[in-house]
Amino acid sequence: MVFKKLLGALGVGGPSVDTVLQPDPALPGGPLSGEVRLRGGGTDVTVEQISLLLVARVEVEGHDEEHDSTVVLERFTVGGGFRLPQDAEHTVPFTVTLPWETPVTQLHGQPLGPVLGIRTELEVAGARDKGDLDALAVGPLPAQEAVLEAFGQLGYGFKSADLELGHIRGTGQRLPCYQEIEIVPPAGQAHAVNEIEVTFLAAPDGLEVVIEADKRAGLFSDGQDTVHRFTTSHHAVEQADRNAEVDAWLQQVIGAHAAHAAPYPYAQGGGHHEAHHRSGPGTGAVVAGVAAGAAVGVVGGMVAAEVIDEIGDAFEGDDEGEGGEEE
Repeated sequence: MVFKKLLGALGVGGPSVDTVLQPDPALPGGPLSGEVRLRGGGTDVTVEQISLLLVARVEVEGHDEEHDSTVVLERFTVGGGFRLPQDAEHTVPFTVTLPWETPVTQLHGQPLGPVLGIRTELEVAGARDKGDLDALAVGPLPAQEAVLEAFGQLGYGFKSADLELGHIRGTGQRLPCYQEIEIVPPAGQAHAVNEIEVTFLAAPDGLEVVIEADKRAGLFSDGQDTVHRFTTSHHAVEQADRNAEVDAWLQQVIGAHAAHAAPYPYAQGGGHHEAHHRSGPGTGAVVAGVAAGAAVGVVGGMVAAEVIDEIGDAFEGDDEGEGGEEE
Protein backbone atom coordinates (compact mmCIF):
# COMPACT_ATOMS: atom_id res chain seq x y z
CA MET A 1 0.00 0.00 0.00
CA VAL A 2 1.44 3.35 -1.03
CA PHE A 3 0.38 6.36 1.05
CA LYS A 4 0.50 9.46 -1.10
CA LYS A 5 0.50 12.18 1.53
CA LEU A 6 2.35 12.57 4.79
CA LEU A 7 0.50 15.05 6.97
CA GLY A 8 3.16 17.68 7.54
CA ALA A 9 1.03 20.00 9.66
CA LEU A 10 0.65 17.24 12.22
CA GLY A 11 4.41 17.07 12.78
CA VAL A 12 7.21 14.69 11.90
CA GLY A 13 6.12 11.14 12.51
CA GLY A 14 2.45 12.00 12.14
CA PRO A 15 -0.06 9.78 10.33
CA SER A 16 -0.32 9.49 6.54
CA VAL A 17 -3.44 9.30 4.39
CA ASP A 18 -4.44 7.95 0.99
CA THR A 19 -7.97 8.45 -0.33
CA VAL A 20 -9.15 6.11 -3.09
CA LEU A 21 -12.22 7.10 -5.12
CA GLN A 22 -14.52 4.87 -7.12
CA PRO A 23 -13.08 4.14 -10.59
CA ASP A 24 -16.16 5.16 -12.58
CA PRO A 25 -17.16 8.80 -13.18
CA ALA A 26 -19.65 10.17 -10.70
CA LEU A 27 -22.85 11.99 -11.68
CA PRO A 28 -24.23 15.33 -10.44
CA GLY A 29 -26.56 14.66 -7.53
CA GLY A 30 -25.33 11.07 -7.36
CA PRO A 31 -23.26 9.04 -4.91
CA LEU A 32 -19.48 9.14 -4.68
CA SER A 33 -17.92 6.17 -2.92
CA GLY A 34 -14.41 5.30 -1.84
CA GLU A 35 -12.28 4.85 1.22
CA VAL A 36 -9.81 6.84 3.28
CA ARG A 37 -6.78 4.74 4.18
CA LEU A 38 -4.80 5.88 7.21
CA ARG A 39 -1.47 4.72 8.53
CA GLY A 40 -0.34 5.65 12.02
CA GLY A 41 2.88 7.53 12.57
CA GLY A 42 5.43 7.38 15.35
CA THR A 43 2.91 7.83 18.17
CA ASP A 44 -0.68 6.98 18.98
CA VAL A 45 -3.11 9.74 17.99
CA THR A 46 -6.83 10.42 18.17
CA VAL A 47 -8.38 11.20 14.80
CA GLU A 48 -11.05 13.73 15.69
CA GLN A 49 -12.54 14.24 12.23
CA ILE A 50 -12.04 13.22 8.61
CA SER A 51 -13.50 15.58 6.03
CA LEU A 52 -13.70 15.43 2.26
CA LEU A 53 -13.75 18.74 0.39
CA LEU A 54 -15.10 19.00 -3.15
CA VAL A 55 -12.88 21.68 -4.69
CA ALA A 56 -12.89 23.30 -8.11
CA ARG A 57 -10.56 25.49 -10.12
CA VAL A 58 -12.52 28.55 -11.25
CA GLU A 59 -11.90 31.64 -13.33
CA VAL A 60 -12.19 34.99 -11.56
CA GLU A 61 -12.32 38.32 -13.35
CA GLY A 62 -10.79 41.27 -11.53
CA HIS A 63 -10.64 44.93 -12.51
CA ASP A 64 -7.43 44.54 -14.50
CA GLU A 65 -6.99 40.86 -15.30
CA GLU A 66 -8.38 37.37 -14.99
CA HIS A 67 -6.93 34.82 -12.62
CA ASP A 68 -7.70 31.33 -11.39
CA SER A 69 -8.67 30.44 -7.84
CA THR A 70 -9.75 27.39 -5.90
CA VAL A 71 -13.17 27.28 -4.26
CA VAL A 72 -14.74 24.70 -1.97
CA LEU A 73 -18.07 23.54 -3.41
CA GLU A 74 -19.04 21.13 -0.62
CA ARG A 75 -17.63 19.67 2.59
CA PHE A 76 -18.44 16.16 3.84
CA THR A 77 -17.61 14.65 7.23
CA VAL A 78 -16.95 10.94 6.72
CA GLY A 79 -15.40 9.78 9.98
CA GLY A 80 -13.58 10.55 13.19
CA GLY A 81 -13.61 9.93 16.89
CA PHE A 82 -11.24 6.96 16.96
CA ARG A 83 -7.73 6.12 18.12
CA LEU A 84 -5.05 5.44 15.52
CA PRO A 85 -2.21 3.46 17.12
CA GLN A 86 1.42 3.86 16.11
CA ASP A 87 2.14 2.32 12.66
CA ALA A 88 -1.39 0.87 12.52
CA GLU A 89 -3.51 0.88 9.36
CA HIS A 90 -7.15 1.94 9.42
CA THR A 91 -9.65 2.22 6.57
CA VAL A 92 -12.75 4.42 6.57
CA PRO A 93 -15.20 3.60 3.73
CA PHE A 94 -17.55 6.36 2.67
CA THR A 95 -20.41 7.22 0.35
CA VAL A 96 -21.39 10.87 -0.05
CA THR A 97 -23.88 12.60 -2.34
CA LEU A 98 -22.50 15.19 -4.73
CA PRO A 99 -24.35 18.49 -5.24
CA TRP A 100 -26.77 18.47 -8.15
CA GLU A 101 -24.89 21.41 -9.69
CA THR A 102 -21.52 19.63 -9.66
CA PRO A 103 -19.77 20.61 -12.94
CA VAL A 104 -19.38 18.01 -15.68
CA THR A 105 -15.75 17.20 -16.45
CA GLN A 106 -16.15 14.69 -19.28
CA LEU A 107 -18.51 13.55 -22.00
CA HIS A 108 -18.29 10.04 -23.47
CA GLY A 109 -14.87 9.74 -21.85
CA GLN A 110 -13.66 12.94 -23.53
CA PRO A 111 -12.41 15.58 -21.05
CA LEU A 112 -14.18 18.93 -21.27
CA GLY A 113 -11.70 21.04 -19.34
CA PRO A 114 -12.97 21.88 -15.80
CA VAL A 115 -10.76 20.61 -12.98
CA LEU A 116 -12.39 19.13 -9.88
CA GLY A 117 -10.81 17.36 -6.95
CA ILE A 118 -11.53 15.70 -3.64
CA ARG A 119 -9.25 16.93 -0.87
CA THR A 120 -8.98 14.89 2.32
CA GLU A 121 -8.66 16.88 5.51
CA LEU A 122 -7.62 15.22 8.77
CA GLU A 123 -8.05 16.77 12.22
CA VAL A 124 -5.85 15.41 14.98
CA ALA A 125 -5.44 17.02 18.41
CA GLY A 126 -6.89 20.29 17.17
CA ALA A 127 -4.50 20.50 14.20
CA ARG A 128 -6.06 20.38 10.73
CA ASP A 129 -4.07 19.18 7.73
CA LYS A 130 -5.07 19.32 4.07
CA GLY A 131 -3.83 15.92 3.06
CA ASP A 132 -4.52 13.82 0.01
CA LEU A 133 -5.88 15.42 -3.18
CA ASP A 134 -7.50 13.30 -5.89
CA ALA A 135 -8.87 14.17 -9.31
CA LEU A 136 -12.63 13.72 -9.65
CA ALA A 137 -14.27 12.72 -12.93
CA VAL A 138 -17.93 13.69 -13.34
CA GLY A 139 -20.09 12.64 -16.27
CA PRO A 140 -23.34 14.28 -17.41
CA LEU A 141 -26.82 13.38 -16.29
CA PRO A 142 -28.89 11.72 -19.03
CA ALA A 143 -30.85 14.93 -19.63
CA GLN A 144 -27.63 16.96 -19.88
CA GLU A 145 -26.12 14.49 -22.31
CA ALA A 146 -29.30 14.49 -24.43
CA VAL A 147 -29.32 18.30 -24.62
CA LEU A 148 -25.65 18.38 -25.68
CA GLU A 149 -26.35 15.65 -28.22
CA ALA A 150 -29.19 17.75 -29.59
CA PHE A 151 -26.87 20.70 -30.09
CA GLY A 152 -24.51 18.41 -31.97
CA GLN A 153 -27.24 17.00 -34.19
CA LEU A 154 -28.40 20.55 -34.94
CA GLY A 155 -24.94 21.33 -36.31
CA TYR A 156 -23.30 23.00 -33.32
CA GLY A 157 -19.74 22.09 -32.33
CA PHE A 158 -18.07 22.07 -28.91
CA LYS A 159 -15.45 24.77 -28.32
CA SER A 160 -14.49 24.75 -24.64
CA ALA A 161 -15.82 24.67 -21.09
CA ASP A 162 -14.84 26.52 -17.95
CA LEU A 163 -16.03 27.41 -14.47
CA GLU A 164 -16.93 31.00 -13.62
CA LEU A 165 -17.11 32.46 -10.11
CA GLY A 166 -20.46 34.17 -9.51
CA HIS A 167 -24.22 33.61 -9.62
CA ILE A 168 -26.82 33.79 -12.36
CA ARG A 169 -29.71 35.91 -11.15
CA GLY A 170 -33.21 34.54 -11.37
CA THR A 171 -32.11 30.92 -11.14
CA GLY A 172 -31.99 28.37 -8.37
CA GLN A 173 -28.18 28.28 -8.40
CA ARG A 174 -26.71 27.12 -5.09
CA LEU A 175 -22.97 26.70 -5.72
CA PRO A 176 -20.59 29.71 -5.76
CA CYS A 177 -19.68 29.10 -9.39
CA TYR A 178 -21.31 27.93 -12.61
CA GLN A 179 -20.10 26.00 -15.62
CA GLU A 180 -20.19 27.46 -19.11
CA ILE A 181 -20.02 25.11 -22.08
CA GLU A 182 -19.15 27.11 -25.20
CA ILE A 183 -20.34 25.85 -28.57
CA VAL A 184 -20.06 27.38 -32.00
CA PRO A 185 -22.97 27.67 -34.45
CA PRO A 186 -23.24 25.99 -37.84
CA ALA A 187 -22.50 28.04 -40.93
CA GLY A 188 -26.17 28.96 -41.37
CA GLN A 189 -26.24 30.74 -38.00
CA ALA A 190 -22.72 32.21 -38.03
CA HIS A 191 -24.02 35.57 -39.27
CA ALA A 192 -26.19 35.93 -36.16
CA VAL A 193 -24.01 34.70 -33.29
CA ASN A 194 -20.36 34.12 -32.51
CA GLU A 195 -21.02 31.35 -30.06
CA ILE A 196 -23.57 29.90 -27.67
CA GLU A 197 -22.76 29.45 -23.97
CA VAL A 198 -24.76 26.82 -22.12
CA THR A 199 -25.04 26.45 -18.33
CA PHE A 200 -26.75 23.50 -16.66
CA LEU A 201 -28.27 24.01 -13.20
CA ALA A 202 -29.56 20.61 -12.18
CA ALA A 203 -31.94 20.00 -9.29
CA PRO A 204 -33.92 16.96 -8.12
CA ASP A 205 -37.08 18.15 -9.87
CA GLY A 206 -35.59 19.13 -13.22
CA LEU A 207 -32.88 20.86 -15.19
CA GLU A 208 -32.46 24.58 -15.76
CA VAL A 209 -30.65 25.38 -19.00
CA VAL A 210 -29.28 28.90 -19.30
CA ILE A 211 -28.33 29.86 -22.85
CA GLU A 212 -26.36 32.96 -23.67
CA ALA A 213 -25.94 34.02 -27.29
CA ASP A 214 -22.93 36.22 -27.97
CA LYS A 215 -24.17 38.25 -30.92
CA ARG A 216 -22.06 39.60 -33.73
CA ALA A 217 -21.81 43.36 -33.98
CA GLY A 218 -23.73 44.84 -36.91
CA LEU A 219 -22.73 47.74 -39.13
CA PHE A 220 -24.57 50.33 -37.03
CA SER A 221 -24.68 48.65 -33.61
CA ASP A 222 -22.45 46.93 -31.10
CA GLY A 223 -22.73 43.23 -30.40
CA GLN A 224 -24.79 42.23 -27.40
CA ASP A 225 -25.36 39.17 -25.27
CA THR A 226 -28.79 37.58 -25.02
CA VAL A 227 -29.46 35.31 -22.04
CA HIS A 228 -32.48 33.04 -21.67
CA ARG A 229 -33.42 30.42 -19.11
CA PHE A 230 -35.32 27.26 -19.98
CA THR A 231 -36.39 24.27 -17.92
CA THR A 232 -36.63 20.64 -18.91
CA SER A 233 -37.35 17.31 -17.29
CA HIS A 234 -35.02 14.56 -16.15
CA HIS A 235 -37.44 12.05 -17.64
CA ALA A 236 -36.26 10.18 -20.70
CA VAL A 237 -37.65 11.35 -24.03
CA GLU A 238 -36.91 10.38 -27.60
CA GLN A 239 -33.80 12.14 -28.91
CA ALA A 240 -35.85 13.53 -31.79
CA ASP A 241 -38.17 15.22 -29.29
CA ARG A 242 -35.17 16.55 -27.36
CA ASN A 243 -33.74 17.90 -30.61
CA ALA A 244 -37.01 19.70 -31.31
CA GLU A 245 -37.04 21.13 -27.79
CA VAL A 246 -33.49 22.47 -28.08
CA ASP A 247 -34.18 23.80 -31.58
CA ALA A 248 -37.14 25.77 -30.19
CA TRP A 249 -34.88 27.24 -27.52
CA LEU A 250 -32.33 28.29 -30.12
CA GLN A 251 -34.99 29.84 -32.33
CA GLN A 252 -36.06 32.00 -29.40
CA VAL A 253 -32.55 32.95 -28.32
CA ILE A 254 -31.14 33.70 -31.76
CA GLY A 255 -34.32 35.26 -33.09
CA ALA A 256 -34.81 37.55 -30.10
CA HIS A 257 -32.64 40.33 -31.53
CA ALA A 258 -34.99 40.69 -34.50
CA ALA A 259 -37.88 41.65 -32.21
CA HIS A 260 -36.02 43.92 -29.79
CA ALA A 261 -33.39 46.53 -30.45
CA ALA A 262 -32.82 47.27 -26.75
CA PRO A 263 -30.19 45.34 -24.76
CA TYR A 264 -31.32 41.97 -23.49
CA PRO A 265 -32.56 40.07 -21.70
CA TYR A 266 -36.29 40.54 -21.09
CA ALA A 267 -38.96 37.91 -20.68
CA GLN A 268 -40.13 36.55 -24.00
CA GLY A 269 -43.67 35.53 -23.20
CA GLY A 270 -45.21 33.09 -20.78
CA GLY A 271 -44.63 29.48 -19.96
CA HIS A 272 -41.34 28.32 -18.50
CA HIS A 273 -39.18 30.42 -20.84
CA GLU A 274 -37.59 33.35 -19.04
CA ALA A 275 -34.57 35.58 -19.59
CA HIS A 276 -32.13 36.96 -17.04
CA HIS A 277 -28.89 38.89 -16.79
CA ARG A 278 -25.91 37.11 -15.32
CA SER A 279 -24.59 38.76 -12.20
CA GLY A 280 -21.30 36.86 -12.20
CA PRO A 281 -18.13 37.66 -14.12
CA GLY A 282 -17.97 37.48 -17.90
CA THR A 283 -17.23 34.43 -19.96
CA GLY A 284 -14.13 33.06 -21.61
CA ALA A 285 -12.21 29.85 -22.10
CA VAL A 286 -9.52 28.90 -19.58
CA VAL A 287 -7.73 26.27 -21.60
CA ALA A 288 -7.06 25.75 -25.28
CA GLY A 289 -8.51 22.76 -27.11
CA VAL A 290 -7.15 19.97 -29.26
CA ALA A 291 -8.95 18.18 -32.07
CA ALA A 292 -11.18 15.27 -31.09
CA GLY A 293 -12.64 12.31 -32.98
CA ALA A 294 -15.46 11.98 -35.47
CA ALA A 295 -18.34 10.50 -33.50
CA VAL A 296 -21.96 11.45 -34.12
CA GLY A 297 -23.47 14.36 -32.20
CA VAL A 298 -21.75 17.04 -30.19
CA VAL A 299 -18.64 14.90 -29.80
CA GLY A 300 -18.33 14.73 -33.57
CA GLY A 301 -17.30 18.35 -33.90
CA MET A 302 -15.94 18.87 -30.44
CA VAL A 303 -12.59 20.37 -29.61
CA ALA A 304 -11.40 18.71 -26.43
CA ALA A 305 -9.95 20.90 -23.71
CA GLU A 306 -6.35 20.33 -22.76
CA VAL A 307 -6.26 18.62 -19.41
CA ILE A 308 -3.80 19.19 -16.60
CA ASP A 309 -1.90 15.94 -16.09
CA GLU A 310 -1.52 16.25 -12.36
CA ILE A 311 -4.45 17.66 -10.45
CA GLY A 312 -2.08 18.79 -7.74
CA ASP A 313 -0.53 21.22 -10.24
CA ALA A 314 -3.93 22.78 -10.84
CA PHE A 315 -4.55 23.49 -7.17
CA GLU A 316 -0.94 24.23 -6.21
CA GLY A 317 -0.51 27.43 -4.26
CA ASP A 318 -4.13 27.60 -3.11
CA ASP A 319 -3.79 25.87 0.25
CA GLU A 320 -4.73 29.12 1.93
CA GLY A 321 -7.69 31.33 1.20
CA GLU A 322 -9.76 29.06 -0.99
CA GLY A 323 -12.40 31.57 -1.96
CA GLY A 324 -13.27 32.20 1.67
CA GLU A 325 -15.14 28.92 1.76
CA GLU A 326 -13.01 27.11 4.30
CA GLU A 327 -13.35 27.66 7.99
